[in-house]
Amino acid sequence: MARRKDSPQKAAMREMMRDYLKNNDISIKDGTDVNSIMRDMMSVILEGALDEELDEELGYSKYDYRNKETDNSRNGHSSKTMHTSYGDMDVAIPRDRNGDYEPQLIKKYQNTVTQDMEEKILSMYAKGMTTGDIESHMRELYDIDISDSTISRITDKILPIVKEWQERPLEEVYAVVFMDAIHYHVRSEGRICKTCGLHCLGIDMNGKKDVLGMYVGENESAKFWLSIMNGLKNRGVEDILIACVDGLNGFPQAIEAVYPKTEIQQCIIHQIRNSTKFVSYKDIKKLMADLKLVYAAPTEETALNELELFKDKWDSKYPKIYKSWHDNWATLSTYFKYPEAVRRLIYTTNAIEGFNRQLRKVTKSKTVFPSDDSLLKMLYLATMDITKKWTGHRQDWGQIHSQLEIYFEERLAGRNL
Repeated sequence: MARRKDSPQKAAMREMMRDYLKNNDISIKDGTDVNSIMRDMMSVILEGALDEELDEELGYSKYDYRNKETDNSRNGHSSKTMHTSYGDMDVAIPRDRNGDYEPQLIKKYQNTVTQDMEEKILSMYAKGMTTGDIESHMRELYDIDISDSTISRITDKILPIVKEWQERPLEEVYAVVFMDAIHYHVRSEGRICKTCGLHCLGIDMNGKKDVLGMYVGENESAKFWLSIMNGLKNRGVEDILIACVDGLNGFPQAIEAVYPKTEIQQCIIHQIRNSTKFVSYKDIKKLMADLKLVYAAPTEETALNELELFKDKWDSKYPKIYKSWHDNWATLSTYFKYPEAVRRLIYTTNAIEGFNRQLRKVTKSKTVFPSDDSLLKMLYLATMDITKKWTGHRQDWGQIHSQLEIYFEERLAGRNL
């Protein structure tokens, strides 16, 4: 296939490169040779652009003293090592005598050049690699000697983006919101503390799934939960039809305080796990079969009857199981109100459990995070990496939506959904 017609700029560059290779007796045998040439070219381009910047700053070009209208002047160059996708290179940064010149192309503390290299670092961080792993990886693959502190500074650039994302406007109404927590270890004031990372996932009235927010808190207090719910309210969420939570203490009360009409469903799977945590291995199979008669019952009335039968059979040996189900029944039994399609959606937090499973794959490499910001950066980057694959809505959403409209007719009345 014939080569497409070059633009004048590309034709001039092609001619220049041909002369450069020929006159300097340079042969290109592999990618390393190409990288070496690209480093030289980038260095020349950057140094030329920086000299032009200083000309603009001083108001006259080099040796053009007749047009000089300032007492400032050039004062040589300082060398700076820059990290690029083609490897490390030294760049001569021009200086002025008065120290007024602040380079804009390569800023004072900047030591990386190409955006794609920073994107590579952020991508590796999003996959759960530590700063030490990234440092080693960049050295081995790209021959770039970049410190872990530089990597931290690059990843810190996303913190304002995270804040903006956390404060973005949301939909007015969400059909279902799932809330689940993962615990991490974070270093704070010389101590290693257990930190709660709460993830909030919503399904809007069109069936589209979105992560509404991620929240890092030192402890699971009622004040922390309440601040999260008020944050959603302030971002435009007027109503949540059903909230599914994993049994976090005080969370149902926080939801009711901000969204008093919201139906709360406590995750059945979490309840089962907590119930069977200390059951003897020889009893677990029979106990689970009896417990299934409760949560898989066709109606709430049948479920309550089965719960009483469960009590009669197992209360003498495992009294805490019945008590836990009985005390939490108000939030455990919400799904009995709805048809099968809605039940399947809300009786567990599977929708967010899958998301959390992917987050754990990313965060498992870091047993202790140096700060809350470090944890938040990794969670945000991992979230962006995971959610970019989310497209469309649930296949059964048409059926679910019509059933939700019937059950929440009054609350949805007047809303253009």
